[in-house]
Amino acid sequence: MRMKRIVGIGAGLAVVAVAATTGVMAMDDEGTTTVTAYFDQATGVYAGSDLRILGVRVGRVESVTPRGKEVKVILRVDKGVKVPKAAHAVVVAPSLVADRYVQLAPAYDGGPELAEGAVLPAANNATPVEVDQLYDSITELSKALGPEGANADGALSGLLDTGAKNLDGNGKAIGDSIEQFGKATKTLDRSSGNLFATLSYLQTFTTMLKDNDGNVRAAEQQLNSVTGFLADDKENLGAALKELGTALGQVKGFIQKNRGALKANVDALVPLTQTLVDQRASLAESMDTLPLAAGNVVNAYDPVNRTLNGRTNLNELSMGPLTEASGLAGLTPVDSARRKALPTLPLPAVGTVYGTPAKTVTEKKGANR
Repeated sequence: MRMKRIVGIGAGLAVVAVAATTGVMAMDDEGTTTVTAYFDQATGVYAGSDLRILGVRVGRVESVTPRGKEVKVILRVDKGVKVPKAAHAVVVAPSLVADRYVQLAPAYDGGPELAEGAVLPAANNATPVEVDQLYDSITELSKALGPEGANADGALSGLLDTGAKNLDGNGKAIGDSIEQFGKATKTLDRSSGNLFATLSYLQTFTTMLKDNDGNVRAAEQQLNSVTGFLADDKENLGAALKELGTALGQVKGFIQKNRGALKANVDALVPLTQTLVDQRASLAESMDTLPLAAGNVVNAYDPVNRTLNGRTNLNELSMGPLTEASGLAGLTPVDSARRKALPTLPLPAVGTVYGTPAKTVTEKKGANR
């Protein structure tokens, strides 16, 4: 009977302890945020493991449950801790022997928050590389480069030996090259705008070539024809170039021997060229009127009598009083005594030229124009 009483009291105390613990845990979980994260694997993560942000504990791992090819991990974030909506989960291994923990990143700096019951998919989460996987990779690499792989015939050893010989004594040069490469990258960084503008123009150029593909192809074919022609006549072309070189040499020798005379001739041409420049307006007028004058000379030629026929209007011999009405005011009149003393010219009658009717003269004048 006493034993039953002790067992009953113990059971009752256990129930009270469980209830108290449950109540305390329920009170602790008020205001917390529950998040579900999926991982490809969760080695070393257990219920009760830390949940951290930037290395600071902000919660705990509630449970770890395998789900096929993924592991479902329930995370509980402490009350008052804000997590950004775009956060992801990472399993962190501080060392080979320490317990792992789950870390949420990035830290909250404003914006939407991660809601209660949010799910973080495995594609966005990450887990550390296991030591066994690292050892397996090293082993596989060593086998691939070892005597059973790339170095089966000593190729890798020869490569390393040649590389060592080439690099021997070139440490300073390699260091300078790396330094200059760093400076070049800084220059490119400062000129990134110009670089991208150049690339943009290059893209425009290549687009133009693409749009004019037919014309470019035709130009290439014509260039190919020209190069083929030159290739077929390369002997003649070479001989022509040789002769041209000889001629240029002779010209050079002539100029060297007659440099003084050439300078004197050029100096003598200066006044002539200056006169031509000064009289360029008169020369232009002459070029305009010379064809008409030449045509008039041809029309004035009499092939029968082999003479040039013309008529001159001498105002000083034929004009009357100088009046405003005549339009000759301002001209100096010819003295009457001088007029009588002037010889009488054998001019033809008005309207005829040596017996030619006036109509013919008019036609000739039209032709002269």
